[in-house]
Amino acid sequence: MHQPIKNWQQELADGFRNIEQLYQYLAIPIDSSMPAYQFPLRVPRGFVDRMEKGNRHDPLLKQVLPVNEENLGLPGYSNDPVGDIHAMAVPGVIHKYQGRVLLITTGSCAINCRYCFRRNFPYTEQTLSSTKLDLALQYIKKHNDITEVILSGGDPLLLNDHKLFNLLHQLDQIKHVKRIRIHSRIPIVLPSRINTVFCEQLSTVKKPIIMVIHANHQNELNSEVQIACHKMKQQGLTLLNQSVLLKDINDDVEQLCALSEKLFTWGVLPYYLHLLDRAHGTAHFEVEQDLAISLMQQVKKSLPGYLVPKLVRDLAGADNKILIA
Repeated sequence: MHQPIKNWQQELADGFRNIEQLYQYLAIPIDSSMPAYQFPLRVPRGFVDRMEKGNRHDPLLKQVLPVNEENLGLPGYSNDPVGDIHAMAVPGVIHKYQGRVLLITTGSCAINCRYCFRRNFPYTEQTLSSTKLDLALQYIKKHNDITEVILSGGDPLLLNDHKLFNLLHQLDQIKHVKRIRIHSRIPIVLPSRINTVFCEQLSTVKKPIIMVIHANHQNELNSEVQIACHKMKQQGLTLLNQSVLLKDINDDVEQLCALSEKLFTWGVLPYYLHLLDRAHGTAHFEVEQDLAISLMQQVKKSLPGYLVPKLVRDLAGADNKILIA
């Protein structure tokens, strides 16, 4: 008897939120001293199915698994490493760079990446409610120099279709906004969200949409992700990928090259490779800048320029992403 097909909301609800259950599913012996953690564990079952059973060092598992190192307070790490709060123009609107603003559409994610730079972000005060959305749209309308609006969060694709496309259509009507960018990990970790209804709705938005997905490792890319990318390409979206350089996960030339090659075959261009944003609890992921530069020099020898992501660092108060030579 066939199991009924779950919709994306059901898949989201069916994800793992408990270390013991996650270990049991992956056939990994439970450690006698489980870490205490404040940042919740959350990972969709479909993403876990791409992990190697029995391997506690799996590169996908290490991105989501709480560890004791998260509890170390280290100098140079903060709750707001990229200066989001200081750049908040009105609640829910981050205006860091000339010509573009970022909207905090929701505080929810389908997956809680342990290296997240907004893991300590005050979403309760800054997420766009209906009232805050009106203020945000007024702000954008008043500033004629804003040519691009970025939907972020959390993950904007966790909004239901009504809320998401209501927002997109309102932005579509602002003349000086030339394009809309969406930053989302959903096409990677919950590709069932990119369904027929979603894609049909995309065709109702007139302004160009750039979908910036987020994959760090080639093992994240399965056939479901490929189908989701194909559907978005069919709707005319520009697809870009941004990654974070993570210690013992993707700090490897062969792995970085393989990720870019595989993404390109699906119509996704490499965009940014971020050095770690130094949020409290993430220090164990950091790759030193000198090593990152050395890795990228080797990547450049192996790949054509259009497959090499820009190595960047996001610094609080800077006018743009800092390109690392």
